[in-house]
Amino acid sequence: MIHTVMHKSAPLISKGSTFFTTRWERLKPLQEQEKLFMQLLERGAGTRFGMDHGFAGLTGLPFRRAYERYRQQVPIRSYADYWREYFNHHYHRQEGRGMLQLQDVTWPGTIPFFCETSGTTAPTKYIPFSREMFAANKRAAFDLTAAYLARNPGSRLLGGKLLYMSGSTELTRMGEGVLSGDMSAITLSHAPTLLKPFIAPSLAVASLPWEQKLDAMARLLLSNPDIRGISGVPPWILLLLNRCRELGGGDMCDLLPELELIIHGGTSLKPYRREFTTLFSDRPPHFLELLPSSEAFMAFQLLGESHMRFTPYYGVFFEFVPFAELDEKGFPSPSARAIPLEEVVAGERYAVILSTCAGLWRYHIGDTVRFVSLEPMMIEFTGRDRFLDRFEEKVTQEEVEEAIASLNEMDGVEIKEFLVGPDIAARRHVWVLAVGGERPIAPGRLGHYLDSRLRMLNADYSTFRNQERIEEPKIYTVDEELIYQWSREVRGKLGGQSKIPHIDPTVDGEMIQSLLNFIADNHSVAV
Repeated sequence: MIHTVMHKSAPLISKGSTFFTTRWERLKPLQEQEKLFMQLLERGAGTRFGMDHGFAGLTGLPFRRAYERYRQQVPIRSYADYWREYFNHHYHRQEGRGMLQLQDVTWPGTIPFFCETSGTTAPTKYIPFSREMFAANKRAAFDLTAAYLARNPGSRLLGGKLLYMSGSTELTRMGEGVLSGDMSAITLSHAPTLLKPFIAPSLAVASLPWEQKLDAMARLLLSNPDIRGISGVPPWILLLLNRCRELGGGDMCDLLPELELIIHGGTSLKPYRREFTTLFSDRPPHFLELLPSSEAFMAFQLLGESHMRFTPYYGVFFEFVPFAELDEKGFPSPSARAIPLEEVVAGERYAVILSTCAGLWRYHIGDTVRFVSLEPMMIEFTGRDRFLDRFEEKVTQEEVEEAIASLNEMDGVEIKEFLVGPDIAARRHVWVLAVGGERPIAPGRLGHYLDSRLRMLNADYSTFRNQERIEEPKIYTVDEELIYQWSREVRGKLGGQSKIPHIDPTVDGEMIQSLLNFIADNHSVAV
């Protein structure tokens, strides 16, 4: 995200950083949310969605009355709901490719960009990305940079370049004046000309296949002392730094003496912190976490603070559903009651609901957060509702369960219970399967089948496996009773509503490791 900030000139940000930080820290989250909510309603009132849900009748009301009626009139929706009710009617295929144009459908005017992400209801999810959202993200990145410089006045960051670990740089034409692609491709391709000297690698390198790009970026880092920062997802930053060490040898601080800042997001740094510490035995760079997505910018970390500041200022109205009120697929139950920001409680885990300046209204994004402080408002990212996502692969619980259901159709296989989670160090999934049936099936065969099935179901998983970002899964088979015994004795939960979670909800795979330790200590296990 930070690659969008230097859209005027480096000196402008440096001189104005204290002013922007002071202004930003004076903002009052609750008041800003109320203003944003009313502004969003006014903008959306003339759209098809706004007319369907009576926005015009809400715009003249005080915030509390307008919000209460909004909550009653607009149901929480998933992407599948939006696709079925609003987007699909404007999608068609032309000359073998998809075309999608939204004009005054859920947001006024034409949506110029769509961020592509892997989905379960269609091969690709097209997330609307309006010009207003583009501008809001720029403001967020500008504020992040200004805040960093204000707290680190000796910074040399703007005297060099930022290495941005982008996804695919390819954009697809979806209609007249409409493009779709990875969010990084959209932002890089439309970055102001003055920004380009501050960004690495070149478009030619960014467009390479993953392994070639990784190697080229590592060589660039080692040879170019002007690169002062890296921005990306923690596991891929680690792969890059480890490749630097393979090529250069020695300690990372000696190989990259000018590296000042690592900006990371997309998944928690916690599972990878030890490996980063090992890499940088002396003079480690600063680390700043941010929580961006195709749908919204939610939080960033200030230098010297332990958690991210919640940032409800960038074109998004937030609501929250307590994690306990999500169903088995991670969606809010019919009786779940979303709450506004003013009602959140510190220490609770919430699913995030968004209403955005790109025309997503009460949208269930799938991310969960926990407020660790309310004054100031600080959060931690606690994962996605029911996802395998520790390597940014975004495998859903529905896909996991579909793979198991398909496996159970094999002769002699009966999976009675299971839990899957991440092995962070080995960069792979670990599956513990309670296997019945008359003829035992070798774990290796089960693993190959599940791996193949997930490749078919999830485009991100397939790509990451092909690029060897994720290793082949490890399978353990046990008796069904052992999983229940572990849940009863270790988790203290069994029966009633306390079901065995099918996906490890912990950030660093603590639950799956707890189960494996329990089995190893008490019983034999087939590997």
